[in-house]
Amino acid sequence: MAEVIKNRYEFVVLFDVENGNPNGDPDAGNLPRIDPESGYGIVTDVCLKRKIRNYVETLKEDEPGYKIYIREDVPLNRSDNTAYIELKTDEKGIKELKKKDPQVDQKIRDFMCQNFFDIRTFGAVMTTFIIDKLNCGQVKGPVQIGFAESVDPIMPMDVTITRKAITKDSDADKKNNEMGGKTIVPYALYVAHGHISCNLAKKTGFSENDLGLLWNAILHMFDNDSSASRAEMSMRKLIIFKHDSEWGNSPAYRLFESVNIKKKDEVDVPSCFGDYKLSIGEMPDGVTCKVME
Repeated sequence: MAEVIKNRYEFVVLFDVENGNPNGDPDAGNLPRIDPESGYGIVTDVCLKRKIRNYVETLKEDEPGYKIYIREDVPLNRSDNTAYIELKTDEKGIKELKKKDPQVDQKIRDFMCQNFFDIRTFGAVMTTFIIDKLNCGQVKGPVQIGFAESVDPIMPMDVTITRKAITKDSDADKKNNEMGGKTIVPYALYVAHGHISCNLAKKTGFSENDLGLLWNAILHMFDNDSSASRAEMSMRKLIIFKHDSEWGNSPAYRLFESVNIKKKDEVDVPSCFGDYKLSIGEMPDGVTCKVME
């Protein structure tokens, strides 16, 4: 098994959208998410982790140790039951097994972390085990990602579209097309912050190999995610702060504040990544910075 990580990390993700909807809000008719007070655009952590999961699933294709727990059209209890199969039991027999083996909770937890990449990375709430009153139903992952927020306020734009094919034969004499619409963000640059805990990595087995896969997944998470609604979404920069120690050498906020992103003086309304200038301040002792793109 690969070696568990021995350093704490913070990281900053910069990505942008052009003429698309980066993350629709189901409570607002799937309009782009926006902070109503500030006008800044928002992309949720759930959205970003979904794209990372999709990339790893596509890349690894159920390779042992790299299955994905939160998958489309796959009930969670189906994945949970793989642990019961490993222990040669089921939901009915697990209580009896627990009486015989007090370590069964830890065995189930270890099995799920070893086999599912997203559990040992992001953690999970495994409802099947909670219902069965096992103490392994909740796993806190070492990798945590916050909401992404746009650098500047966004101004979503409504676009009316037409479709030449009508829906019903009965409408053929009345019209020759169908009307519809979509809401897009003309351009916005988003920033998300992330943390990686060395201490929690020990508990889930998050390794150096997993870390490399995570960086690769973040850099390429939009490559196979194109759609008519999202349009052009691109990863621009991944800024990684590596601490020399397990517990860290600097508060996270100082590292995040060292990343300065501003519009260029001559730009009024940004329309591309080149309209911004990025600078990174001096690093504290015991912290190194790496920029990937």
